[in-house]
Amino acid sequence: MLPKGCANCPPGGCPRKCPCSTPEGRSTEDKKVLLVGNPNVGKSALFTRLTGVHAFSSNYPGTTVGFTEGNLRFEGVRYRLIDVPGAYTLEPTNEAEEVARRIIEEGADIVVITLDATALERNLNLALQVLEMGYSSVVALNMVDEARHEGINIDIAALERELGVPVVATVAVTGQGISELISRLGEARPGIAVPGADRWARIGEIAASVQTMEHRHHTVRDRIEDLSVHPGWGALLGVFAVLGSFAAVRIIGEGLIDYLLDPMFNGLFMPVFEWLGPLLGGEGSFLFRTLIGMLINGEIDPELSFGLLTTGLYVPLVMVLPYVVAFYAVLSFLEDVGYLPRFAVLFDALLHRVGLHGFAIVPNLLGLGCNVPGIMATRILDSPRERFIASTLISVAIPCAGLQAMIIGALGDLGGRYVLAVYATLFASWVILGRILHRLLPGYSPELVVEIPPYRMPAFKGIAMKLWFRIRGFLIEAIPMVLVGVFVANLLSTSALMDSVSAFLSPLFRGILGLPPETAGPILLGFLRKDIAVGMLIPMGLQPNQMVVAVVTLAMTFPCIATFIVLLRELGLADMLRSVGIMLLTALTAGGILNALFALVS
Repeated sequence: MLPKGCANCPPGGCPRKCPCSTPEGRSTEDKKVLLVGNPNVGKSALFTRLTGVHAFSSNYPGTTVGFTEGNLRFEGVRYRLIDVPGAYTLEPTNEAEEVARRIIEEGADIVVITLDATALERNLNLALQVLEMGYSSVVALNMVDEARHEGINIDIAALERELGVPVVATVAVTGQGISELISRLGEARPGIAVPGADRWARIGEIAASVQTMEHRHHTVRDRIEDLSVHPGWGALLGVFAVLGSFAAVRIIGEGLIDYLLDPMFNGLFMPVFEWLGPLLGGEGSFLFRTLIGMLINGEIDPELSFGLLTTGLYVPLVMVLPYVVAFYAVLSFLEDVGYLPRFAVLFDALLHRVGLHGFAIVPNLLGLGCNVPGIMATRILDSPRERFIASTLISVAIPCAGLQAMIIGALGDLGGRYVLAVYATLFASWVILGRILHRLLPGYSPELVVEIPPYRMPAFKGIAMKLWFRIRGFLIEAIPMVLVGVFVANLLSTSALMDSVSAFLSPLFRGILGLPPETAGPILLGFLRKDIAVGMLIPMGLQPNQMVVAVVTLAMTFPCIATFIVLLRELGLADMLRSVGIMLLTALTAGGILNALFALVS
């Protein structure tokens, strides 16, 4: 952004050739600016307006809580903006608020306090806490358009006098007030300091002196908002929202695979791999097996060959990335339109029984489409404990769409009761394992404290930016992990190690699960692809009861390699190994109990 004027230029603005508009003439002064506010007050949209696309996201050191950082240049000063995680208070009640407090305590030159004009009193609590710390501040009173629609009028000049800092009325989604906010950053100053004991009384006084209310009739939007949190109608709307979100993720994800990425990969990369094969020494060479992989029916199969260049790129870019894009697009839309908090409230009571809170319903339901976005969605949960429980439950007891198709294909012809037995076992395992982890893991499941925002039209530019940040982070972090996983899987599948492990485990399979030794191979190969492994069980001639036990055991053990890699990325090595141990124990327990029950009734 060019300066509006400098000492050597007219007040109307600097000419294009002014030295201050060139890199040589710009000031090197940096100012650190923190963007602070409650959740759902439009901070992200405000941040996007201030920084444009020149931003990046990262996690706060030692946590899984993310924040975004970007730059703004104005009148020769470069402002380094940090979008602090949303918080209701600086007396932390969850990890996000703890990180917000730490970032603020690290210091700043300017703090931009973002307030929701439709909920001024609640927002003022955090604002006064920040002002009490003595930072030079500016207040962005956001969503003044929605406040006006709700009959709320706020005297900006009076609020500025009460707080002692500049106050700018903004509508971040349209850009209203953004230029004024930027121009007044230089006016930032410390505001009033209210002792903690007097804070709420002072909040009431401020609100009463600056805010007036007018009567307004309920609109259609108001009625929809009321219905969406009603125990009955809200649950019905929730079902439609789940089905719609699930369908959107499937349609977008599968559409990207079928009509764009898979044809592009096959058209651009496969000819290169076929040309490269002879140069690597042919099918029997180590380089060919490592880079291209195994030939399937005499041809390169990018999904099953398990070469670094074939499966190593196909899995993250063609099989996983489309669902990541679809998931984050749907999630961002639900966040920005204001529905996600309502959805979480409806399921909070149920999920608290398994150590989670309402927001965990989103990753669990998305896991029914693909476990990868389901596990990635656990980032919306507050604590590492909740993320571990949710990720483990998804990996153990939530069958993805591909696995569900194979379950029905393998057992459907045997009778609906066998399919029902698999799903009933998975659901029971989800509930029981969740209860056990809730009891055994240290910590507690925090109460769901969430602001219910009004419904609003999302800013599609903001959705696109959030989508880009998340996709870029996935590609940077996931591709190297997938390549390592594919290399390990390649070594296992092309060596005698898998056969040796299968032979070693055969007594366990026969004794506890009642399965013939040869089923160990497909179940272990489920690490590569569970749906393919189920297909390998079909020609083995298993009895219906054995097929149910084998399918349940396979479904509850190692997730597919893509899910396994994302699990490692999200939980870290130590917690990933703990989760794997829980998977194995749960799968053997469930399979053993099923085998015993079938033996009793037969």
